[in-house]
Amino acid sequence: MAIAAAVVIVPLGVLFFISGLVINLIQASCFVVVRPLSKSRYRMINRILAELLWLELVWIVDWWAAVKIKVYADPETFNLMGKEHALVIANHRSDIDWLVGWILAQRSGCLGSSLAVMKKSSKLLPVIGWSMWFSEYLFLERSWAKDERTLKSGLQRLSDYPLPFWLALFVEGTRFTQPKLLAAQEYAASAGLPVPRNVLIPRTKGFVTAVSHMRSFVPAIYDATICIPKSSPAPTMLRLFKGQPSVVHMHLKRHEMKDLPENDDAIAQWCRDIFVAKDKLLDKHIAEDTFGEEKLQDIGRPMKSLVVVASWACILILGTMKFLQATALLSSWKGIAISAALMAVVTVLMQILINFSKSERSTAAKVAPAKEKNVNQPTGNGQDKTH
Repeated sequence: MAIAAAVVIVPLGVLFFISGLVINLIQASCFVVVRPLSKSRYRMINRILAELLWLELVWIVDWWAAVKIKVYADPETFNLMGKEHALVIANHRSDIDWLVGWILAQRSGCLGSSLAVMKKSSKLLPVIGWSMWFSEYLFLERSWAKDERTLKSGLQRLSDYPLPFWLALFVEGTRFTQPKLLAAQEYAASAGLPVPRNVLIPRTKGFVTAVSHMRSFVPAIYDATICIPKSSPAPTMLRLFKGQPSVVHMHLKRHEMKDLPENDDAIAQWCRDIFVAKDKLLDKHIAEDTFGEEKLQDIGRPMKSLVVVASWACILILGTMKFLQATALLSSWKGIAISAALMAVVTVLMQILINFSKSERSTAAKVAPAKEKNVNQPTGNGQDKTH
């Protein structure tokens, strides 16, 4: 991490990790004390606690980096956001797609109850991963033999969730890169499938399981299509922390869960068809830099995240001043060394967070040609490798 970037990132990291540890401690206390007595009450309290932490990242997007997120959606979809349970599926185009989803959830009033299917190691991330665990994110191992039971039980636990929630599922299974696109195109050509240009082939097992277990209590699927305009640099966590702006466009379409087919194979095909349509929609965006006639909705930029971050900053500054006065920590070389070590730890943690958000730099996989044309493409669990 460059020194100039560290000057900006370390103070933000100190604020995020100290406030996050406070939130984690309260979450842990509620998990031990409140949850055994009332799971519903615990979830409502945790929803508020999680939002207080997530709003710091929302502030970075909205106010620090001033990223502009333009949402294209029909009025019905836009008006129902945050008022119902929803399964959210999206293409995975940038390193901060998960944050874009959080922005939309915050505008819809359900940031604290936004969940996702994540890889298992995510819950080990200090502060952010721990908070996700307390918030009932679903963590999988990318092995369907191990993950099937975990996913089914996790989905069933959501059936009595007391407030509207969103569950995000990146059905491509990983983030979009050119090597992965080439591998997907090679496979599609060998298997007689539509050859993608802007998306990867969806892995449908996780999606089919989600639909099968959630259709009785989740009324809708939100189909999100994310694209970065040609005139904008791709957003990354490092750019966000350095305060560098970007633009992200999102097209959102609501589908009623009851309209999906009942048969598992038909559900899988529905998902594949959605991604074929998404590919064409992205073609249109690439050509026109817009999603066309769909209405551009005003999602605003609420002050709430700014107030939360300002409050955390005041508490941290006052607390630090009191602590330094009481301990005279910086009056000795030992105290200075301890402080420097703490700053180094924060720097390392921020580097881990930034690296964790980056797209994998994998090369194209070799795909054996199919012996006959069929539609049985890879059907992994549909989880994302990172977010």
